[in-house]
Amino acid sequence: MKLSTYAKQIGITYHAAYKMFKRGELDAYQLPSGTIVVRSGEEKRSKGKIVLYGRVSSHGQKEDLERQMIRLRDFAAARGYIIDREVVEIASGLNDQRPKFSKLLGDETIEIILVEHKDRATRFGFNQLQSVLLAHGRKIEVINQSDTKDELVDDFMAIITSMCARIYGKRQGKNRVDRMKSILEDQEVN
Repeated sequence: MKLSTYAKQIGITYHAAYKMFKRGELDAYQLPSGTIVVRSGEEKRSKGKIVLYGRVSSHGQKEDLERQMIRLRDFAAARGYIIDREVVEIASGLNDQRPKFSKLLGDETIEIILVEHKDRATRFGFNQLQSVLLAHGRKIEVINQSDTKDELVDDFMAIITSMCARIYGKRQGKNRVDRMKSILEDQEVN
């Protein structure tokens, strides 16, 4: 279907749908005439349940949690997913005793758990968690992938982000991590 039809069908503006297309969030292609065609979302719908999972570390980040859930809803709509439920949790990513997330992992009727970033699910061991779920025909789908290709750098950045956020606050910690990331990448190139 045309992008404009798709946008009307899921209840967003054409401009929002076009931005999603440009970011690669839609299963779509552009014809030589310029028309953007979105492939039917029917084949994307799963047999099991699809759950949105949002997490923040503190009560002071509730607004971030709401924005996170909006982005997850938009992504799910773009993929044609039918959402079974939304789960939000306020807990540290380093804490592996998160009852709501543990319940999601244990529920075998859930096929896909949508998260914004890998660290929303867990700070460490994401690939092992994903492998276990894939072995059971399930998965965690991450809508914003990491900028780096090196898993060790990603893990190191997760540690630094967590510690800086605790010490300096989220914004200042992110700035420090960005600086450290550029230093690490410069050293990796040399």
